[in-house]
Amino acid sequence: MAADKKTAGDIAVQNPANIIGKGIKDEIETAYLNYSMSVIVGRALPDIRDGLKPVHRRILFSMHEMGLRHNTAHKKSARIVGDVIGKYHPHGDLAVYDALVRMAQDFSLRHPLIDGQGNFGSVDGDPPAAYRYTEARMSEMAQELLADLDKETVPFDPNYDETLTEPHYLPARIPNLLVNGAQGIAVGMSTSIPTYNLGEILDAVVALIDKDLSLSELIKIIPGPDFPTGATIIGQKGIAEAYRIGKGSIVIRAKADIETDEDRQAIIVTEIPYMVNKANLIEDIDGKIKEGTIADVNHVRDESDREGMRIVFELSKKANPKTVLNNLYKHSRLQTSFHVMNLVLVDGIPKILGMKEMLLNFIAHREDIILKRTTFEKRKAEERIHVVDGLLKALDNIDAVIKIIKESQSSDKAREELVGKFQFSEIQANEILDMRLRRLTGLERQKLVDEQQQLLVDIDRYKAILASKDERMKVIKEECAQIKEKYKKSIARKSTIELSEEEIVDIPPEDLIKEEDVAVILTKTGYIKRIPVSLYETQNRGGKGKRAASLKSEDVIKDVFIASTHDYLLVLTNMGRLYWLRVYDIPEGSRESKGKPIEAFISLKPEERISTIVQTRDFSEDFYLIIATKHGIIKKSTLDQFSNIREPGVIAITLRENDEIVAAKITSGDHEIVLGTKHGMANRFAESEVRPTGRGTMGVKGMNLREGDHVIGMVTVEEDATMTLLTVTKKGYGKRTRFDDYRLTHRGSLGVKNIDTKLRGDEVMCIKCVSESDELMLASKKGNMVRLAARDIKVLGRAAAGYIIMRFKDEEDELVAIDLVVGSGLGDAGDGNDAGDPGEAR
Repeated sequence: MAADKKTAGDIAVQNPANIIGKGIKDEIETAYLNYSMSVIVGRALPDIRDGLKPVHRRILFSMHEMGLRHNTAHKKSARIVGDVIGKYHPHGDLAVYDALVRMAQDFSLRHPLIDGQGNFGSVDGDPPAAYRYTEARMSEMAQELLADLDKETVPFDPNYDETLTEPHYLPARIPNLLVNGAQGIAVGMSTSIPTYNLGEILDAVVALIDKDLSLSELIKIIPGPDFPTGATIIGQKGIAEAYRIGKGSIVIRAKADIETDEDRQAIIVTEIPYMVNKANLIEDIDGKIKEGTIADVNHVRDESDREGMRIVFELSKKANPKTVLNNLYKHSRLQTSFHVMNLVLVDGIPKILGMKEMLLNFIAHREDIILKRTTFEKRKAEERIHVVDGLLKALDNIDAVIKIIKESQSSDKAREELVGKFQFSEIQANEILDMRLRRLTGLERQKLVDEQQQLLVDIDRYKAILASKDERMKVIKEECAQIKEKYKKSIARKSTIELSEEEIVDIPPEDLIKEEDVAVILTKTGYIKRIPVSLYETQNRGGKGKRAASLKSEDVIKDVFIASTHDYLLVLTNMGRLYWLRVYDIPEGSRESKGKPIEAFISLKPEERISTIVQTRDFSEDFYLIIATKHGIIKKSTLDQFSNIREPGVIAITLRENDEIVAAKITSGDHEIVLGTKHGMANRFAESEVRPTGRGTMGVKGMNLREGDHVIGMVTVEEDATMTLLTVTKKGYGKRTRFDDYRLTHRGSLGVKNIDTKLRGDEVMCIKCVSESDELMLASKKGNMVRLAARDIKVLGRAAAGYIIMRFKDEEDELVAIDLVVGSGLGDAGDGNDAGDPGEAR
């Protein structure tokens, strides 16, 4: 017997051509790599296009072939499993059934793809009934994945024995990968994709078609996953990381309420984290209560029923419910982490994708499907219109057609005669021969004419879609809108998202404060407050106003201006220094309150007082801060020089002796400037004549002044022809004048007459650039305020004296401040024109 045994060496000697020498290490590496790629591509990872693994795709395709639509009768799961195994998936029946069961579980998928009848398992981990007992059919959502499958939209591959074909992927009208997520373990890699809200995902698809989205913009549309079991997601950092690089960790916490009354206190859990087994959870917590890890819980019971989940934790009377709840989160699976790994197959290659990449892949997939579908529909429409044209031509010559048919010995002979005499194609001739006699009626002919017209419209539409990417994107957006409307009852968000404690600390204050327009009021003694603009309704010209502040007898209103609560205030002082603070830092007061000392917000030096205030939304280097002084000096600096202001402030302008700041504006650098004086002069010149300089410079001459006169204000000229220059005097007189009345001079000129003040012994209090739609806030020294429509003030000539726009209750009172309530809510002692820009002034 031993003599008959042959060694490998003997065989090699006898058949040297049949033996290939190879190291076992290389062979194992090659074999294992082939095996691992087979598992990765053929079993474990979903395709980016339809979000399905092969087994799920084969189940749905098999049910589609069986006609198991959402509105047909259910069929035994055993029948479906057998069909899948016999035709497409030569693996174990339990593996196929388990895949089918998971697609039917509403606690596993956000939108189940299978409508099951019978026991398909539960959140308690109960196993499903055997497949001979359960029944199934496709859900309506599953049919969205298979829509247009019969229109040559996807490639088909041979099945395992090459007797049938199956789709390589599905057309998928919905982004199923994101909507229902995916779980899978391959060889050396795994995927774990959470479920998201269908409505939010569709909104993101539409938004991404319209423009490129940043990460923050994407998070605003899709704030985070939306799990089928609900619960609360804690923190956004993990979400942002997963969106950015396709990997991250998301903390999920059970939703719990605390119930207390005289006799008892309890914690009620109504939603648990995704993929947590409820029965095991309760058993685990019960064990930790008994061993003392979780204290002050008397007992746990499960009161869940068909109405929903309800886990009750009865607490001892001495217990602090919040402390107990935090311990439950810490020591049990009432709080878990979902580890995101967006590993998917892109053209058969495993890749980790961020949220935007997954959405872009879906858009590209849908565009490809629409191209193929439209090509198919165009071809079918052209084939049909060819037939309709033939039928109409036959009807127009019906007597001759009938005669040919009657006289022909056979259908082949009749076909030949029709083609020969009327130049019909063979297809048209066949349709004519198959035509029923009832088609000869006038009504039937009109139907053909209508069909012909509709086909022409359809073909033009198909050509437009095929020729234009924009048209294809429009189709995708229309489909998204249709799906969102169709499933609007089932897309309400289930999971809530809360910030973690660390993130709450990091929230910018403006995100927590309502943005609204406010009047900021500053008194001569330095008290400041803000009041909602809505407290002052518009009055007629000449009104006496409402109380704006409760003032001490020696105090008067110095300035009032309109700002947003999210604006920065640039505070300029008589010493040429600049400070800034946020409007929301100023306490809101009532009309009667006096406010708080401004020293509570900025550190003024002794003898330093506020000269003017200008507001801005940000500090862009594309904008400029222009400062005008009492002695006619003007200075211009880029706005970004003031973005980092220390508590002591910075020098904004070096002032000459006895000079002080009277006005400041924020401009774009290409305006014209008007300086106005107290005696009614105005000088208009180009802003480009003022060269930008550093913070501490002195500035240049902006206007020449007569003896005793000084600059009281500055405006920037708008290109809009409807804009006018508003001039208001201390005694409450005012007028509007068109800018065309002021000729353009140069920096340093004396200017031209703006208003006649000598008649009443009056002085100009301020100048403003206003539009017809603006409203004004006027404040008197004694604390009264009027809100007035700019259009109610007449447009008069440059030398006119004006007329009364605000009356005073007290003869000693006078107008001290005025500002705009612009449509967008911005104005300043430099006024703004748009809440979104840095506050460019008029």
